[in-house]
Amino acid sequence: MKYQPGDKIIVLLTEEEGTVLEIMNENMVLIEVKGVKFPAYTDQIDFPYFKMFSQKRKEKKAKVFIDQVQKEKAGPKQKEGKGIIVTFMPVFSKDIFDDEIVEKLKLYLVNQDTVAYNFTYNLFIAGASDFELKNCIEPLSDFYLHDVKFENLSDSPRFEFEFSLKEPVKNKAPYFETSLKLKAKQLFKKIEEIQLKNEPGFSYLLLDEYPDKMEEEKVDVSRLGNAGFRIYDAAKIRHNLQPARSVVDLHIEKLTDDWEHLENFQILNMQLEAFEKYYELAVAHNLPSLTVIHGVGVGKLRDEIHEILKQKKEVKSYVNRYSHLYGDGATEIYFGY
Repeated sequence: MKYQPGDKIIVLLTEEEGTVLEIMNENMVLIEVKGVKFPAYTDQIDFPYFKMFSQKRKEKKAKVFIDQVQKEKAGPKQKEGKGIIVTFMPVFSKDIFDDEIVEKLKLYLVNQDTVAYNFTYNLFIAGASDFELKNCIEPLSDFYLHDVKFENLSDSPRFEFEFSLKEPVKNKAPYFETSLKLKAKQLFKKIEEIQLKNEPGFSYLLLDEYPDKMEEEKVDVSRLGNAGFRIYDAAKIRHNLQPARSVVDLHIEKLTDDWEHLENFQILNMQLEAFEKYYELAVAHNLPSLTVIHGVGVGKLRDEIHEILKQKKEVKSYVNRYSHLYGDGATEIYFGY
């Protein structure tokens, strides 16, 4: 259910603010507006926070005299393809000392593109899946995901997303994966910034431009045949080859559900086997790059991966640097075929 008792809402028709008192069913809630209680459909109300964020401020028009009127010029064309962002909107409450504290954060996906996307969203708290959602976001629209308790955001939250075009396009990639890993210090700083600027929320870019499909390198088999090589039809093998991933998460809970009984060396071996598998798939599909999420920890998995990469002839370069998506726990690999 999008709403919960106690949520502040706004009535779309009258723009009056109120409060959710009771959830009647999946389509209707009981609300109170100016002391009056009455039922309302969920599509007749909305959260005031997002309205404040998305609504443009009206500027007072200056008086223009007739001799100041200039010839009208054509306005700028509206830009398209602005991607998808995730917006965090804090909900504040008062503590016993009457100080403002953050109770929870409301999460929205905002589609700024003119195409619709299917998406899968997964929130991991302390390494375990806490919330998962699959749905579709329409063009130039926002989608409410869920509320996250503020205290949960100190437990290494990781927000994972997978996007695909609702209407597939032949030359576009079948899917796009990304994730966002936030540190508690970053969140506190962001909340302080929006309070100083009197803004309702803060955002991160998830998808700038939906990627094109990777073109497979074509080999002139006729020349090989003329040179005396025996040619085999590998089309069926290619069809059965597992799709490559541009981002691979090697956290053990992503690789297997039954890991708690494993020893550390068994976990490391399983992670390295998964790395080798997805590395070979990336090379087989001629991907230009591969991002491996290995986490921070004591750095054992990272060091093992870096040693392996030193021996790989396809690797042009690799770097382990801080990213707002993965923190310090990922290595970006660039291929040079």
